[in-house]
Amino acid sequence: MIITDTHTHLYSEAFDDDRDAMMDRAFSAGVKRFFIPAIDSSYSKAMFDLEERYPDNVHLMMGLHPTHVKEDYKEELKHVETWLKKRSFVGIGEIGIDLYWDKSTLSAQQAAFRYQIGLAKEYKLPIVIHCREAFQEIFDLLEDEKSDDLFGIFHCFTGTIEDAHRAISYNMKLGIGGVVTFKNGKIDKFLDQIDLEHIVLETDAPYLAPAPYRGKRNESGYIKYVIQKVAEIYKLPVEKIAEVTTKNSKDVFKI
Repeated sequence: MIITDTHTHLYSEAFDDDRDAMMDRAFSAGVKRFFIPAIDSSYSKAMFDLEERYPDNVHLMMGLHPTHVKEDYKEELKHVETWLKKRSFVGIGEIGIDLYWDKSTLSAQQAAFRYQIGLAKEYKLPIVIHCREAFQEIFDLLEDEKSDDLFGIFHCFTGTIEDAHRAISYNMKLGIGGVVTFKNGKIDKFLDQIDLEHIVLETDAPYLAPAPYRGKRNESGYIKYVIQKVAEIYKLPVEKIAEVTTKNSKDVFKI
């Protein structure tokens, strides 16, 4: 059984003391494929070092995270574009809009999001969307940019079933992680109404640890709790959930 974690920040400082042990735990849990979103230029070296250490398992994205869209965001976008010209990546992410932390940067976040969608189309890559308290703003922009060559993942999906159908209509898979195990997570109430072909699994480690580790550091091996919950929701074996969601990840990332 191969499990795919489509969104995990394995280069995070949170793992500096036990990264290899954490990876061994993930391998033991059946996780063999790890897709790594970027944040900003300050993390690039750590990402490349991680890839060098685990070249058969780790697949890197490039992008500028919306909460890191600051006054210098145009320089950060140049960094993204420079690396896209230098080498291959599996996606543009994570990108999007986050209005939880700072609403004052909305116009800059929108500009950065739109620019990176353009890069994704140019390089024929999927996008991985970060959305926090910004569903309408993101949907408005996707409506402008929708096309056959725009596709990807709506990372850490926490919306309503209507939001889910709309995201899917823009060629997005739904990234399902620890929130599905939360008592107040809500998505567990309707997820079985979404065809499994639209779902991928993720951890967002070191964030959003699933129950029973909610509030603690997350790690990729904890995806087993996510997959168990998804299997329960769909009334399917864990092995089937792993098989279908890994296939879905291959459809997105082409790897």
